Amino acid sequence: METETLVEQKERLWDKAGAARGVGTAVGILALTRVGQLLMIWWLGGATAEPRSVWDRLLVWDAGWFLRVAMDGYPRGYTFDANGVLQGNELAFFPVYPILIRFGAAIGLPASTAAVLIAWIASIGAAVALHLLGTSLYGKRAGWALVAICCSAPASVVLSMAYSESIFLALVAGMFVAAHRRVWWAAGLLGLFTALSRPTGAAAALALAVAAVLAVREIRAAEGRIAWQPLIAAGAALSGVPLFLGWVAWRVGEPDAWFKIQTAGWGTSFDYGKSTFEFLKTTLRTGDGWISMSVALILLVALAAAGVALAGKPWLPLAVYGVVAMVLVYGQAGFYHSKPRLLLPVLLTLLPAVVAASRARPRVAILAITAWAAFGLWYGAYLVTVWPYTL
Repeated sequence: METETLVEQKERLWDKAGAARGVGTAVGILALTRVGQLLMIWWLGGATAEPRSVWDRLLVWDAGWFLRVAMDGYPRGYTFDANGVLQGNELAFFPVYPILIRFGAAIGLPASTAAVLIAWIASIGAAVALHLLGTSLYGKRAGWALVAICCSAPASVVLSMAYSESIFLALVAGMFVAAHRRVWWAAGLLGLFTALSRPTGAAAALALAVAAVLAVREIRAAEGRIAWQPLIAAGAALSGVPLFLGWVAWRVGEPDAWFKIQTAGWGTSFDYGKSTFEFLKTTLRTGDGWISMSVALILLVALAAAGVALAGKPWLPLAVYGVVAMVLVYGQAGFYHSKPRLLLPVLLTLLPAVVAASRARPRVAILAITAWAAFGLWYGAYLVTVWPYTL
């Protein structure tokens, strides 16, 4: 009996050591992608007509909005220009990331340093959560492949910038890991924070609700009782987006205030995919501009990849999240060149490549992912150095 106990202890320690090595490898993969991308930003940025430091390029565009929310708070109403035309303002941005920046500033860090540091720490959390999710669903090699493919995607440059994608990715992947392993208190908490990080948190909340329903049905069939923990977790996540939109409505005094601010500032509105279709039709017909063409191809490839993934019948909550998130991305009007960034956390589009890499020979998988990373990291660096528009 004592011998069996010692064997069990050794196996448990061995499993823990293996898990730690797996996580360490995932973080190492992330580090390679981030260092490689920063070097590309430095290299490309030095050849532009307006040289700027790598640090400055990590703090452009939306970063300024997040910093203003963090340091000055949200405005108390609409913002108008000198002609009385409604403008976008800070109320469009969800609160989790600005709150963390404000906390970093409160402990003595410069706000810009806090913003980038938080994004980098969140990227590490995202790498760990992605590895755990891929490992839970398809095995350890799939976990590493998911980290490598996601963190070197064409818009993955935002994982190094003062943007909210790294936090959102860490939270949504962590939520799925917790739900898949039936740790409902963690799933509910992470789901709530996910929903308070970006509007597409609504898709994550719906996915958690699906996971909760599946768990409740399984427990009821096996034990004849209703499990309340999954339902409470789903309820917490589902409350996030309505809470923030409701708070904006209360602060401004109009029920659709957040939507009006989004449309006025960024042309963002849900038009059921009309503008996306027109962009694809015009771009593919005229071939005008290689960035436009590349974005069009990314959108089409992502659609095809999602179809392949769904044909493979992935875990239902992940499928629901991917489909709803893609409907939100493709169905809204707005800056077309921002869509690859919005697709980055939609993990469904990556599953075919992840599964293929996990089943291929290691050398083939490494070569394929390296080629993907070389293009994706260069593409993102190009967008924040040479490309003059917002990402």
